[in-house]
Amino acid sequence: MKNGVEGVLREKKTLKQILCTDQAVGYVFAAPFIVGFCCLTLLPMMLSLYYSLTNYNFVKSDFIGLGNYVRMFSEDTKFWYSVWRTLVYVVLAVPAKLVFALLVAYFLTRETRMASIYRAVYYLPSLVGGSVAVALVWKQMFARKGMINSMIMSMGMDRLNWMGDKNMVMLPLALLTVWQFGSSMIIFAAGLKEIPRTYYEAAEIDGASGYQRFLRITLPCLSPVILYNLVMQTITGFMVFTQAFIITQGGPADATNFIAYYIFKQGFTYQDMGYASAISWVLLVVISTVTLLIFRTSKRWVFYEAGSDD
Repeated sequence: MKNGVEGVLREKKTLKQILCTDQAVGYVFAAPFIVGFCCLTLLPMMLSLYYSLTNYNFVKSDFIGLGNYVRMFSEDTKFWYSVWRTLVYVVLAVPAKLVFALLVAYFLTRETRMASIYRAVYYLPSLVGGSVAVALVWKQMFARKGMINSMIMSMGMDRLNWMGDKNMVMLPLALLTVWQFGSSMIIFAAGLKEIPRTYYEAAEIDGASGYQRFLRITLPCLSPVILYNLVMQTITGFMVFTQAFIITQGGPADATNFIAYYIFKQGFTYQDMGYASAISWVLLVVISTVTLLIFRTSKRWVFYEAGSDD
């Protein structure tokens, strides 16, 4: 009896050691993310929250409470204009990018011998699309004597002032964003592959056209993927920076003075890091609010095959 009890206790001890070892291994593998999150995300966020309540300028920081926020909402008209121009950019660029990515994914998911090569080629712009080099090339393409104006003039039309007209400057920047459709296209393609072929076969037997199959089957079944891409691209759109910094420097007449670029100027050009931190937290609230609205409205247009009533 005694040996049996000792055997059970020894087995429990061994099991406990195994569990502790497994937990230790898990902590070791999770440690890089935990340390990185705490040092590179959580700590800077907490510091920026504190700095938003001060007039920090890299030399000194005096606590001023909500002074930066009062200044932002009651005195700084450029802040409100940057918010408006950022919203215009998001409304213009994000839907165009998603529509283009979905159309390309729809055609690339058709069974062809070269489908894999086509997908790789179409994904390449996403690997280099946000780089400084591509932004500089884009700037030259839409310059007064650039390739785009040369093509327009060859058709007998006058050249356009793409970067000097505040009513037109948003179009080249939005087109650059649309050109970076590769990541969204890959996600759409994966979602299209998951739609059962039996749905299309049944619709085809019933006499549905290709347009009807796309509208009544593809879009509803793909709506969760559309929701994901919409949220991610909206967040990315609000944080647009490279285009404004490299191509337009916020001009003309602050037409591309997006929030992220405005934060950069306040913090590093004017050395008003306290005010820049306050704007950053307002940007976080704006992005969170827009994301919440998207999720709230998604109940009306997102279709889930199982568990939609839960």
